[in-house]
Amino acid sequence: MKTNSILTRGLILSLAFLLLSVALVCAFLQEDESPVADAAVLKQGSKGDLVKTVQTKLIKWGYLSGKADGIFGAKTKAAVIKFQRKNGLTADGIIGTRTAQALGISLSSNTSSSSQTTSSTDLNLLARVVYGEARGEPYTGQVAVAAVVLNRVKSSSFPNTVAGVVYQSGAFDCVSDGQINLTPNQSAYNAARDALNGWDPTYGCLFYYNPRTATSKWMLSRTVKLNIGNHAFC
Repeated sequence: MKTNSILTRGLILSLAFLLLSVALVCAFLQEDESPVADAAVLKQGSKGDLVKTVQTKLIKWGYLSGKADGIFGAKTKAAVIKFQRKNGLTADGIIGTRTAQALGISLSSNTSSSSQTTSSTDLNLLARVVYGEARGEPYTGQVAVAAVVLNRVKSSSFPNTVAGVVYQSGAFDCVSDGQINLTPNQSAYNAARDALNGWDPTYGCLFYYNPRTATSKWMLSRTVKLNIGNHAFC
């Protein structure tokens, strides 16, 4: 009888300890998830410097008019929806992870993590541009396309982020026709990485076009510095 009583008490204590552990884990998860969920998006009603940064980008790219005041109102939401529709994103006016990446911003407050995320985002976006614009071109020509994007980032005449340059209205055909959303191959990633590491086969060019298909008189009037594959760089 004593043995049974001891075993019963032991089982009760073990069960109580297990239930307490589960409760503590659940409480920890709830505390950990709440602030992340709140910080995961920018939407109508949001305020602050990050909203101002978004507005500045949207104004520069022609999606929003007026001044960047840091208040996410109805006009900002409408501009975000236009940007999302243009770039094949869910057009809900809410800036989540994918829209933030397209805008070239990070929703994270962790500086180190944000820097790593931005670097990874730049590589992926550049690779998509290379694949959409130059797959089938010689490898040097693929690096050259990525280099043009980076040269624009450095130029005061263009947005100062990779995403800003790529998604500037009318800048790249692959954005207009949706090929920016295709999955890049390894060659595209390698070319993007080489350009990010400093290889510029164009020696500073800001534009390129295919002479056989280009129709823009302004583009055709540019001085061509060199030709690589099917592209003229100027």
